[in-house]
Amino acid sequence: MRAGWVPPPARRVRALRARLRELYGLPSLPPHGDPLAELVLTVLSQSTNDRNRDVAYLRLRERLPTWEQVRDADVAVVRDAIQPGGLHVQKSRRIQDVLRALPEDLGLSWMREAPVGGRDGSRAFLCALPGVGRKTAACVLLFSYGLRDIPVDTHVARVGTRLGLLRPHAALDPELHDAMLALTPPRAELELHVNLLRHGRRTCHAQRPACAACGLRRMCPKVGVA
Repeated sequence: MRAGWVPPPARRVRALRARLRELYGLPSLPPHGDPLAELVLTVLSQSTNDRNRDVAYLRLRERLPTWEQVRDADVAVVRDAIQPGGLHVQKSRRIQDVLRALPEDLGLSWMREAPVGGRDGSRAFLCALPGVGRKTAACVLLFSYGLRDIPVDTHVARVGTRLGLLRPHAALDPELHDAMLALTPPRAELELHVNLLRHGRRTCHAQRPACAACGLRRMCPKVGVA
């Protein structure tokens, strides 16, 4: 903990969670059980929107139906398939680098029962892959198997910082991920991630936040009265 920074008390986290649920509901997204697909989806999501990411993913699976084919294909084939997702030159190389760094069978199902943290945990394994950081690892663990991790993207980081949940100017990786995980109660990881993300996309924008219409206005240290 940095000097002068005090993490929020649990009662404030509970109050913000409750208000976010009033605004956006309780997310329902059962774990899909496909960590390899989540790995590739997260790479494709970088610097683009969800629609372009999904188009790129579907084109990739149509042209190269197995992950072994994606791994072993000429990089130009992968590059052409994912072109709608943007940054296709860099992403095609990264996807193949990740797949080639995995065991020959590309199996990741062991993570379902493995410890998340620690030197030999699934998070450390994922973060050792080429170009994989804490956000990507958290997406794989949370969305694939419902494990205890929480992705912190730019929206979550921005909203969390403005609401006083996270230390201003903290590094995204690893400090903000560690801090967000510490303040999130067990089994609330998906809820808090999704609702903070929704608030960042719909209201708490980076350049021109819609503070006057914000449902969290009275709870925000930046503009509120409480």
